[in-house]
Amino acid sequence: MSTATDGQRTSGAGQQTAPLLQVTDLVKTFPVRGKGIIPRAVGQVQAVSGISFDLDVGETLGLVGESGCGKSTAGRAILQLHKPTSGSVKFEGRELTKLNAKQLRPMRRDMQIVFQDPYASLNPKWQVNDIISEPLQIHGVEGGSRGVQLRVNELMELVGLNPEHRSRYPHEFSGGQRQRIGIARALALNPKFMVLDEPVSALDVSVQAGVVNLLEELQERLGLAYLFVAHDLSVVRHISDRVAVMYLGSIIEIGDREDIYTRPMHPYTQALLSAVPVPNPKLERQRQRIVLTGDVPSPVDPPSGCRFRTRCWKAQDICATEAPKLERRGPSSLLSACHFAEEKAVV
Repeated sequence: MSTATDGQRTSGAGQQTAPLLQVTDLVKTFPVRGKGIIPRAVGQVQAVSGISFDLDVGETLGLVGESGCGKSTAGRAILQLHKPTSGSVKFEGRELTKLNAKQLRPMRRDMQIVFQDPYASLNPKWQVNDIISEPLQIHGVEGGSRGVQLRVNELMELVGLNPEHRSRYPHEFSGGQRQRIGIARALALNPKFMVLDEPVSALDVSVQAGVVNLLEELQERLGLAYLFVAHDLSVVRHISDRVAVMYLGSIIEIGDREDIYTRPMHPYTQALLSAVPVPNPKLERQRQRIVLTGDVPSPVDPPSGCRFRTRCWKAQDICATEAPKLERRGPSSLLSACHFAEEKAVV
C-alpha cells in the first residue's frame, strides 16, 4: 500500500502494479449567484481544491475532516456524480473526467456508493425487492426474472437480511436494516470500488458496529476497495488502512493509519485527535487538549497561503504568502501540508 499518489509501485512479487484509482489535482467549485431575474455568478464555492491520492485493490482510505470541508463532494466528484471542474480521476487507468454519460454507464458497474441517510436514499414507495433489483434491470443483467430474484435473495443473505422480507417496504425496517439494503443495492453489480459516504453516522451507536463489521467482512470476501468518508475518527481508525485529513477543501495530511493516529505532524490533525475521547480515565486526565479558536473560513473566500493559518498557533508570515505543499517532512512517513510540521505523539 502506498502513502501518496506515486503512479506504479512494486508488489510483493516484484511486479509493477498500478493503483485501482488515481485522483490527481481534483477541483470542484460551485457558482454563487446573485439576486435578480437572470441571476449572475458573483463568486465560487471552492468545495474541493486540488486533492490527490490513490487507492489500491482491497484497500480502505478514510477521508476525515469537519463538516463542510468537502469530503462528500470529493467522493461524488470521483464517481462523476458531480462533474469535476478540473483535475484527473483514473479508474483502472481510464480517465473518467473526459467520458460522457453514455461512456460512463458501463463503468458505473464497477463503482458504487452507499449514502449517508438510509431514510432518504431508499424509495419509500418501492418494495425491497425492487430497490435491490433496480441496478440489475438498468444494466440488463442476464438471467431473466428468475435469475434476478435469485440474485436479490443472495444479496439480502449476504448483508444479513431475511430474503423472505423482500416484499416489505423501507419503513418496515430499522435504520441499520435500511442501510444494509443500501449496501445490498450497491453490491448488486459486483463493483470493485465503493464510496461509503458516512454510512453509519445516521445510525444508533448500538448498530454502528454491526454495519462496520459487515463492511469489513464484505471487503475481505469480495476484494472491494473503499473510500470511507466520515467525521467519526474512532470508526475511521477501526476500518481504514490509510487516512487522509481534509480541511477547507484540501488534503492537509495523509498516511498510514497508525502514523496518523499516534504520530500526527499537522497541527490540525493534532487538534482533531486531541478531541477524541479515550476510554481510560487515567490517560484521559494526562492528555493535553488543543482548542482551536475562531471559525472555519468561508470556502467562497478562503485565506491566502495556508488555509488553516487563521486558526493555527504555529502560523508565521510565510503561512500567509506561500501555500505549503503536501510532502514528506522529516523522518515521518506521513505527507503533511505545513511549513512547521512536527511529529507529536498522541496518548
